[in-house]
Amino acid sequence: MKLLNQVRDADELGTKEAASRIPAGVAKVLSAVEEAAESSKLWCGTAGVMAWRGGPRGRRAAAAGITAVVVAQLVSNGVCKQVTGRRRPPKEWIPHDEVEDRPDSSSFPSGHTAAAVAFTGAVAPAWPVAGALCAVPAAAVAVERVQSGAHYPSDVAAGAAIGLATAWLTHRAAYLLRRRLITL
Repeated sequence: MKLLNQVRDADELGTKEAASRIPAGVAKVLSAVEEAAESSKLWCGTAGVMAWRGGPRGRRAAAAGITAVVVAQLVSNGVCKQVTGRRRPPKEWIPHDEVEDRPDSSSFPSGHTAAAVAFTGAVAPAWPVAGALCAVPAAAVAVERVQSGAHYPSDVAAGAAIGLATAWLTHRAAYLLRRRLITL
């Protein structure tokens, strides 16, 4: 019980700090990145460019990234949000009007963060430079979800964990499939 109280306290402090201390100009950039990532548009567009211009490595990275995004979205939005039903941070904690533009669904976990981290984590082993470049908007999405009042920091951490696990599973499944096909 003590741990849950500590997480609640940290969530409150982290949410209030992110919502009030991030400068307005930075918040606008974060919002623009999040808007691009809405419905995984950013990740699908990035995968398209990678597949088009990246040759075989780009196609492998794009396929891994999109696969990881789909699985992460199913786990975070299709399962976890349906089970948890956590309310969004209270509006009075957020001193700006972005708080009015947030979903009504469960707060836990952050599906945006799960998708962003899943894509980045799945792309990185196949194409490290592209993975490093994808890490920048992925981090921006994670920060924006707290800054805007859409999520608590623990929601974002859980989304990141789902994304990392999904990326790892995507690569593990691909490895096992290749290995199985070779032995046939």
